[in-house]
Amino acid sequence: MATVVFVHAHPDDEASSTGGSAARAADEGHRVVIVTCTNGDHGSSPEDLGEDETLIARRRRETERSVEILGAHRLVWLDYSDSGMTGWAQNSADGAFWAASVDEAAERLAAVLREEQADIVVVYDWHGGYGHPDHIQVHRVGHRAADLAGTPRRLESTFNRDAWIRQAEAARAADPDAADEWNPDQPGDDGNPMGSSEGEITLAVDVRAYAERKQAALAAHASQPDDAGYMAALAPDVFADAFGTEWFIEPGVDGPMRWGWIFDDTVAS
Repeated sequence: MATVVFVHAHPDDEASSTGGSAARAADEGHRVVIVTCTNGDHGSSPEDLGEDETLIARRRRETERSVEILGAHRLVWLDYSDSGMTGWAQNSADGAFWAASVDEAAERLAAVLREEQADIVVVYDWHGGYGHPDHIQVHRVGHRAADLAGTPRRLESTFNRDAWIRQAEAARAADPDAADEWNPDQPGDDGNPMGSSEGEITLAVDVRAYAERKQAALAAHASQPDDAGYMAALAPDVFADAFGTEWFIEPGVDGPMRWGWIFDDTVAS
């Protein structure tokens, strides 16, 4: 059995992007560790927040529940503040993840990788999927931490832009009036195209068998109705179609994209 460390930017990211792979790995007997880099303090503040309860405390409890649903063995917080979207004043605030030294943050993460003797670390692609500063920082910090800790293998979680385009085209064909609701060709937060093309993706993982748990983990983040809540409220079959595949890039491994599993000896074999 192996140890895999999934590194995520915010509370609820652990469920939305790699929740199916985390659940499958745990069920197969692998050790699953989830690292959350920020405290999610720029999320939505729920109306039922207690008088002495902070949003950070609420989101920590929600993440603990999500991790429990996924079956992960350990949750680690790096304790940075949410940096907000590109261009926000929070980007440079004291304690913000985006403002942190890459080497300093990487050493925090490397300590976890060393302690766990991690076999695989999973981060994000070069622009964090959609250009959020904290997601980009996960890419930078995660790769540096793997270098420092000597972690033998690293994968980058991403979105399949080509699959999104096909889904959007099918939706337009089925309902032309809903065509403008979502456009996968629009630029992400940093101005770059969202996700990655299939020519860039190394590995596609079928997690439809774990879609119910992935969706339940998202539902644990009840304080965030616009993001996790939206996905959690989808009909199960719609959710499975949209989020039943998880996509990864393995740096240094050439394509073409293949279907497989993150514990395959090499996804290009």
